[in-house]
Amino acid sequence: MPKPRRSNDWGFPRWRGYNDSREATTVRLCDRHGCEERGDCPAPKSPNSPDRWYFCQAHAAEYNKGWDYFEGLDKEQKAERAKAERQQSEGYAEASHYGWGGAGDGSRSADEMRALELLELEADADFAAIKKAYREKAKLVHPDVKPGDKEAATEFQKLQIAYEVLKVGEERREWRG
Repeated sequence: MPKPRRSNDWGFPRWRGYNDSREATTVRLCDRHGCEERGDCPAPKSPNSPDRWYFCQAHAAEYNKGWDYFEGLDKEQKAERAKAERQQSEGYAEASHYGWGGAGDGSRSADEMRALELLELEADADFAAIKKAYREKAKLVHPDVKPGDKEAATEFQKLQIAYEVLKVGEERREWRG
């Protein structure tokens, strides 16, 4: 009679997570010939086909670089698919305020990121740092300080726009809670 095996889920406290085991797991390798990396990035074998290749991240990026998502579709089908994709992604954009909020976590728009770049600030800068950087830079190129200098005037206008974009974004985040 075989010796009874001890369960993997014994004792307290549990030293492993629930449903963890010591058995070997099956790992799918990259479908690219000769690659021994883990193949966990699916890519379609052909347009509008349910069949998939499974590549490692490097080979998936190489495969997708030249991929035409709309290949083989006529103009109406392309428009219909693009509309469906936009509708699906708009749902994610609408729900973004339910996530973990905070500066530097993807809650800033592309315009806000460009404004922060112009003010030479990091993505997670708070509004006090934004205000301070704006005032310091604006003092250097203000039209009263440099009268008649067109470059300084355009730089000052850029700083004003950047500050306004960041101010509106901050007000929007405060309003959402």
